[in-house]
Amino acid sequence: MDLLDGQVVHAIKGERKHYQPVKSVLCDMADPLAVARAFRDRLGLNEIYIADLDAIQDSRQTNNREVIAVLARRERLNIILDAGVSDVENSRKWLELGIRKVVIGAETLRAADALRSIPVRIERDRLVFSLDCRAGKVFSQCFALAAMLPMELLKHLQSAGWQEVILLDLGRVGSGEGADRALAAEARARFPGLSLLVGGGIANPDELIELESLGIAGVLVASALHRGIIVAQHIATLGATE
Repeated sequence: MDLLDGQVVHAIKGERKHYQPVKSVLCDMADPLAVARAFRDRLGLNEIYIADLDAIQDSRQTNNREVIAVLARRERLNIILDAGVSDVENSRKWLELGIRKVVIGAETLRAADALRSIPVRIERDRLVFSLDCRAGKVFSQCFALAAMLPMELLKHLQSAGWQEVILLDLGRVGSGEGADRALAAEARARFPGLSLLVGGGIANPDELIELESLGIAGVLVASALHRGIIVAQHIATLGATE
């Protein structure tokens, strides 16, 4: 779920100024509680990735904090949250609020040395790094990270002790063009010790099966769910052979 101004919005290719409230076959409103409950009750999903776009664009914004806390505590959902966090202090604040895992995103990370300092001071199974990309390049406001190739950054992450990484192609988000499977396959082959998630452009159920066969641990899906392209039956079959 992408949250902006208190609503779930349809994210398309990272062009946030054009995002509009989501229209979904799962529920008739863009209210975060309604959408989250639909994911849980209609699709059987208990783990939800949330991007707080207000916080990502301006770390001082906190207008989605209350609803995120309700989803974690009252609704008892396992929340993976990207709220533009780039330090230990704010990571701990979100974890204390009931968030299951905090995302540290390349886009909003300001200093490369945080790659090593954060996993030393926060439980590693409560952290996820989002390797944000555009057109095959690392997307970051940190010059040192933006200068790296994705595989180079993955090497640094593995060396620093990160366990879980999202490969997120912002240019594909909401497009239905399909994920960057070449990047996913290369990352899986070169870094088998990392738990890899893939996001951006997931098109159909067959793609979920293909990514699973590559050894990808999970996917971030939104548009295909809201459009009814991926339904509960497809989700239920994943991992059935394990």
